[in-house]
Amino acid sequence: TLQWETLSRQFVEYEQVAPFLIPEEQQRRLLDFLPLFLKAWEESDGVIVFPNIQLLASEVSKLLTKEIKRNLNGKPAEEARLALEQLLQRKGEAGDGRLLLKSVYVLSQTDLRTMWNIIGSGLPAALMQCLYLFFTCPLKKASDDGEASEDDIQTQEMLVKIMLNMYREEQGVEELLAADKLQSLIIATASLWDQCNHSWKVPTGHVLRTISKGQTKTSIVYLQAVDCIKIAVQNLFKLADTLPACDVCEAASIVLCFVKDSYPISSALLTEFENNDGYQLLLKILLRCDGLQQNEGDPYLDEILDMLTCLTTCGKTELKVSGNIVHPQLPHFDFEQTRSSGMTVKNLQAFQVLQSIFQKSNDEHLCRRVLAAIGTIWAWDTVNFFLLEWTLQPINQFTDIIHFKPHPVQVQFFRLVESIVLDLSYVPHEILKKVQYLIKENMVPFCTLTALRCLLSMTKKDVLFSDIFRDSGLLGLLLALLRKQAKILRKSAGTHLPGLEEGTEKELNAVMLKMVAALTEGSVRNTVVLKDYGMVPYIKIFLDDECYRSATLSILEQLSVINYEEYMSIIIGALCSSTQGELNLKLDLLKSLLRILESPKSHSAFRTCSGFNGLLSLLSDMEGALQDPPSGLWMVVGQNCILELVFYTLQGITAALHLDPVNSNFFQKNGLFEKMAEDLGSLGCFWTQGEWQTPLTLERTRTFTEFLDAAFSSSEPFPMWLKNCIWILNFLDHMVKGTLHLESYFEERKPEMGEASRDDQKGPQTQEEHPVAFKRPGNKLPASAYRLWGNSEEKWEMGDCTIVHPGAVCVMVRLLPKLYKEGHSQLSQEIQCAVVDHIQSLVKSEKSRQVMCGSGLLSTIITSCQAAFRNESHPLHLPLTRVFEKLASQAIEPDVLR
Repeated sequence: TLQWETLSRQFVEYEQVAPFLIPEEQQRRLLDFLPLFLKAWEESDGVIVFPNIQLLASEVSKLLTKEIKRNLNGKPAEEARLALEQLLQRKGEAGDGRLLLKSVYVLSQTDLRTMWNIIGSGLPAALMQCLYLFFTCPLKKASDDGEASEDDIQTQEMLVKIMLNMYREEQGVEELLAADKLQSLIIATASLWDQCNHSWKVPTGHVLRTISKGQTKTSIVYLQAVDCIKIAVQNLFKLADTLPACDVCEAASIVLCFVKDSYPISSALLTEFENNDGYQLLLKILLRCDGLQQNEGDPYLDEILDMLTCLTTCGKTELKVSGNIVHPQLPHFDFEQTRSSGMTVKNLQAFQVLQSIFQKSNDEHLCRRVLAAIGTIWAWDTVNFFLLEWTLQPINQFTDIIHFKPHPVQVQFFRLVESIVLDLSYVPHEILKKVQYLIKENMVPFCTLTALRCLLSMTKKDVLFSDIFRDSGLLGLLLALLRKQAKILRKSAGTHLPGLEEGTEKELNAVMLKMVAALTEGSVRNTVVLKDYGMVPYIKIFLDDECYRSATLSILEQLSVINYEEYMSIIIGALCSSTQGELNLKLDLLKSLLRILESPKSHSAFRTCSGFNGLLSLLSDMEGALQDPPSGLWMVVGQNCILELVFYTLQGITAALHLDPVNSNFFQKNGLFEKMAEDLGSLGCFWTQGEWQTPLTLERTRTFTEFLDAAFSSSEPFPMWLKNCIWILNFLDHMVKGTLHLESYFEERKPEMGEASRDDQKGPQTQEEHPVAFKRPGNKLPASAYRLWGNSEEKWEMGDCTIVHPGAVCVMVRLLPKLYKEGHSQLSQEIQCAVVDHIQSLVKSEKSRQVMCGSGLLSTIITSCQAAFRNESHPLHLPLTRVFEKLASQAIEPDVLR
């Protein structure tokens, strides 16, 4: 602070005596003061505390302006350029120039009022003369290594910074016109770009862009009066034939800045640009960029494209077009509501340049930038889509040539088409017809695939597209293509045909199936079309391939709406014909079946199509699958995957029995509960000898709840056979209560997709999560990606629950003797007792006993447990006797009880 106070007093003294000094002495005193000022600035970390700073700025700027003019006066360009360099050097006779330059540099960064004083000194015009000479006259003198010296770089940085600070102000732009060098510099950039001082290219461009943003009415009139834009365009036409494309872009971007930035003030420069074939120039330059290496010249190329995009909204009058809205349209579409006061297209000439670039170039970067520009224009105002499509028809025309473009361009284009529907809520019927033609011709499979994905996304948007794409013939086209592919698959009969089902072609088949699935979903009419085409036998061929299966099942599920019997026949047939190792196929078929069985109307078709026998045959095919250790094919499958298949099989049976007396009677009268018990008992986790073992004295007894908790507790591991038995009994318990089809135990987790799980495998969160490691054949997910969910107390302590399917109780009782494993006698007998106790809890209520006794299955239970009934010392004798004591009062089979 003391230092600044001292300097302030010294400057006040200078001001007092300056009027009485000769100019040379006045200048000398000011130059002696400046080093002290700069030293104080450096020691104050750039903070200036100087009351008379405006006056100091004015004095220093005037002196620097005077010195510049003195060094330039009357000299040829090269000599003047050399004189400027000497003036601004740190050392030598002209060292005062460097001191003045640095002082102005410091002062120009203070405040606006100080800047106005600098501008008023005439410095803007003087520095414009300097910039013109530095840019147009490259000196042959250079440092030994050919690069600019550190002094040159510092000088350049200070000069450019001062100019940027001055020319940001309108006053600064007005003042620089006095030098009559602005138009000369603009024209020089358009004619001497290859001959100029290369180290001054970027700084000159930066300064001119700053001036462009600060244009005033006066500066525009000045540039128009000297035909600046006209001459620059003419010169650029010449450069466009000789210079590298990236250099031409850099030069042209500067000229285009003045055209674009001046428009909000006056349309004069834009008119001059248009009248001198400016748009043809831009098209010529941009097409020369076709094939440039990635990122080569990108900043200036992108700048031109951005400015060209902005010019599309520059026009005197609003475009007036009246299009013919083709119906049907989406319910919430209203063309009148699309009109707004936003940035609408008024300059079709500018847009035609963008359109021509896309039509004439196959360069990925250029084409993608044009598509991005179109998206931007639509975003400015939704009416722009209609203004352009009803006049120049860019998207309509692009559709004809999109298959020639690189793949990324195709993807971006169809996203743009998709946005017409998703964002504008408009159905572009003419464009969709052309997209459909692309799909039909299939000239480039990747393009066909991308186009079809676009239409698929639209179809999911609204059911209206189900009618549109049926009436347009797309549905029929897809069915014909799928019939052809199905025949090829059938002929291959599992053999590998090179190139037939690889990559894009296979993906295309999958998307066609998804499209047909989307078109038939919720549309009985489209489903009837599919059936009338005779497509059902062909569609089911796609079931064998996992990548086609989901969509195929969706189509078949829609078929069930009009014909449950045909659906059941296909699904049950596929289940019965599947091989032992096709577990994925079986699981997917069962899950589809469960979705259809939610409708009671499907239950009769399930029964008549041998659905019960079909599902039980799945259990029969798994004989020995849950052995511990596993053997044969089951070694590579994983026991928990088998357990999952058992679960979904039992779920299907339970769903078909749910609230259906006819099916329940059929299942019981045909001895299918006994068949189920036999099949479950042969899975491998149950004892297969079928004899009750010698009773032991139990050291401890546990309930089923405790068994379930202990079986999945890491502190008390149970053998795998027992875990499997417990879960099968758990399934049967819910089958007894008629709720198994409502349960969800298996949840498929996909870590790579952010823990997203398949909807049909989500289960409710339980009190304790029991991890189960299983891996399906061919599934790339890690074993830990699958979880088995179950709760404990809630699912077992349901003593008041009504018995819905008493036959399932018989299955549990029949499995009692098989709850045994050599080497685990104590544990086996304990679990047997726990099962009997649980059965006893099931018949606690009077209603449960009535259902059980009315089923006619008591003799089956007694036959299964003869050994326990006859041996009073058997651990199960007492609990089983108590079960029958509870049933006695409700019995309608007195001979059996006796």
